[in-house]
Parts: sequence; structure tokens; C-alpha cells
Amino acid sequence: MLQNGDVFPSLTFARVGGGEIRLPADLAGWFGVVLFHRGSWCPYCNAQLAAFARAADKFAGEGIKVVSVSVDDREKSEMLVEKHKLGFPVAYGANARAVSAVTGAFVNDDPVCLQATGFVLNPEGRVVTAVYSTRAIGRLMPDDVLGFVRHLKSLAKN
Repeated sequence: MLQNGDVFPSLTFARVGGGEIRLPADLAGWFGVVLFHRGSWCPYCNAQLAAFARAADKFAGEGIKVVSVSVDDREKSEMLVEKHKLGFPVAYGANARAVSAVTGAFVNDDPVCLQATGFVLNPEGRVVTAVYSTRAIGRLMPDDVLGFVRHLKSLAKN
């Protein structure tokens, strides 16, 4: 598992809409939220991603970028983005076991997917908090992230 202060590992994924998501490089200079979601079939993941989409203006105002990653294929990921009007980058086709090997995320065996895992990164790409779930519940939510980043910024001013 990644610990606070660890540099987030370099990972590259295919991105809905084309191109790639390169972590942590695509978040450099910003606070970043990396969400591993179980898949478009998971109601808890749908609720989480929709909540982050609704909070987009608040996140932009705080200088926070969000990305989400799953093992889903391109078509399922495109449908998820459309369904919830996700304005942040969504990656698809992740190799659950390879991602787990470098991040410590738990893997579900049937269906094979990454369990809900969330990371908040500082602008240098270092983990400032990580939330690991072993099943469907227990995950980062937008209000928690906003409050936490605001707290970190206030500490930096002092």
C-alpha cells in the first residue's frame, strides 16, 4: 500500500475520448484525486463518480483535478461518462493485478476488478492520503476531499 509522502507510481491508461491518462504527470502542479472504481456496473461507484461530477466547479475553484480508472472496456466507460456527464478524465482497460502490484489496491476476483481505492495527491505527485476498500463501500467523497485540501492549504499558509 502507498503511504503518505510516497510518490504516486507512474501509470498510463487509455482515456475515454481518446489519448492517454498519465499518472501522476497529468496532475502535476495541482492537487489531484485518483479514483479506482470497480466498474460501470457498481451502484456505489456510480454514486461516487456522479458526486464528483456535481462538485466539478468547487474542485476547479480549489485547484483540484480528478481522474478515474477502471478495468471496464471502452464502450462501458463511454456509457458511464455519458450517463453521469463526467467532465473529468476517465481511464479504461486497466490491468487490475498490475495496478494492484504498484499501488496496493485490492482486487476483486469475480468479476476481476479493482476495489474502490482513492488517493489525494499534492501538486508534486505525492500521496497525502489514501483510502483502500476491500469491497464495495468505503471510499473518498467530494466533500471530504474539499475539506481536506482546504485544510492542507491553510497549514501551508501558516
